[in-house]
Amino acid sequence: MSKVIKEYKEYREKMNEKLLATNNKVIKRIFNLDTNTYMEGALSSKVKEMLGLVSSMVLRCDDCTKYHLEQCCKLGVNNEEMYEIFAVANLVGGTIVIPHTRKALEFWEELNKG
Repeated sequence: MSKVIKEYKEYREKMNEKLLATNNKVIKRIFNLDTNTYMEGALSSKVKEMLGLVSSMVLRCDDCTKYHLEQCCKLGVNNEEMYEIFAVANLVGGTIVIPHTRKALEFWEELNKG
């Protein structure tokens, strides 16, 4: 696992633990809703993660983008599919998404090294 991926995962895990340790009912429900949203249903988890990735890129949330890239990798999204996802995000979000696509591509390449 690359340093970039390791640091991202460790930070995310540490901060999620801190958030959930507050025992705030709304935060816990939001986390639960997020988990349940990406489960298999009428749409596969893979399609849902692709949708989440496009949405995250359009909203320009690099942390969310990394999360969905990791999930897409785990669910078998290939490079050809990923470039189409990037294309949709840039079409919908406009050219302001290009810098986030660069970051996404860099993280995607790190995920696929292993």
